[in-house]
Amino acid sequence: QVQLVESGGGLVQPGGSLRLSCAASGRRFSGYDMAWYRQATGKERELVARISSGGSTNYADSVKRRFTISRDDVKNTVYLQMNSLKPEDTAVYYCYGRMVVNVEGAYVERWGQGTLVTVSY
Repeated sequence: QVQLVESGGGLVQPGGSLRLSCAASGRRFSGYDMAWYRQATGKERELVARISSGGSTNYADSVKRRFTISRDDVKNTVYLQMNSLKPEDTAVYYCYGRMVVNVEGAYVERWGQGTLVTVSY
């Protein structure tokens, strides 16, 4: 069973950068599709970026060309590099992993505990 632990959140000024990390324990991390979600106060959780087990990536329109998701299957870690941060990026960021386990499409999924990113002066 994969367990996910995020780190790297904090306070940053508008225009600044942060890199979030999500470390996975357990086996078979490379078989997981991974993603970052975020949830701002009073809003629903939303997808920020995802990366497949094969390395394909997708981004929310609001973060395209500013955020980059990547993974290191040797280190069992997925990253979110966030540049040109804006106050509206303020949220709790969650790491998510999902792996299909059989031909019928059953899957397992895991969530991290979240890390707070605050973009403010």
